[in-house]
Amino acid sequence: MMPTFAFLILIGLFFLEIAYFKLADHFNIIDKPNARSSHNSITLRGGGVIFCLASIIYFVLFGFHYPYFIVGLFAISTISFIDDVLTLNNKIRLSVHLISVLLMFYQWGLFDLAWYWIPLALVFVIGTINAYNFMDGINGITGSYSLLAIITLYYINKNIYAFTSPALLITIALSLLVFNFFNFRKKAKCFAGDVGSVGIAFTIVFFMGQLILATHNFNYILLLLFYGIDAVSTILFRVIRNENIFEAHRSHFYQFLSNEKKIPHLIVATIYLLVQLIINIILVSVVNENIFSALLLCLFCVVIFMAVRFKMEGKQRLLKAQVV
Repeated sequence: MMPTFAFLILIGLFFLEIAYFKLADHFNIIDKPNARSSHNSITLRGGGVIFCLASIIYFVLFGFHYPYFIVGLFAISTISFIDDVLTLNNKIRLSVHLISVLLMFYQWGLFDLAWYWIPLALVFVIGTINAYNFMDGINGITGSYSLLAIITLYYINKNIYAFTSPALLITIALSLLVFNFFNFRKKAKCFAGDVGSVGIAFTIVFFMGQLILATHNFNYILLLLFYGIDAVSTILFRVIRNENIFEAHRSHFYQFLSNEKKIPHLIVATIYLLVQLIINIILVSVVNENIFSALLLCLFCVVIFMAVRFKMEGKQRLLKAQVV
């Protein structure tokens, strides 16, 4: 993509985001703080709609590539946006999620492989999308973490193995720059909403699936390792405490840092960004296709994370049911 063309797309996405803000303000699409929130002021919701819009712009301008992915992304983003505004029945929402994921699988060509890859991929994709959604709770964390993932994928695509359209990667990166401009700040102008967190998770998983299928290297799952460790460990601790893992909560480590330790959101988001950056550098420059090295890296990160978590939060908070 030519720099001038990329700049024009960036400006277009910027104005589209501004236009959405006006609509959200007019129709009162806002996020009100509650007991589970990590913020304390009313903020526009759904700014992450820009990710889906960016994909559609790519689709129209660059030859209508990846139609099944685009349709799946549009469907899952639309139902997530409606859920942001109205709160839908879970059966309707999950049905659309499933259809969207199956469209992604068709785009990947997954149905041409052995049947057992389908349930395995379903668990990974749906689990990742939901984990990504749960991790979207403070200013800056989703936008910055996602931008790092896209930049790393672009580097791999350009320098290691060409697995996808560089123009699509660049367009998504530009949409993340626009979103971060309004979200990566002390008082955010907007939140991603489910439309944003689910939409960008769906997009990143699509790229990762393309990469893994092209290289047969499952180590690239570690591109989302830090989010994964926080999400999975939090679910584990909630199960131990006999909590309903489907209810809203503030049990993630990033929430503890922001809410209990009162560390500013942007500092917490930057910590997550930097830790994942180090993981990505090790993954790309050292681990590569070595599964043993990948397992060692994963184990090391899990042990360090859990040690830090127990040190800071304590056994009582992590393992014992909290008395309300």
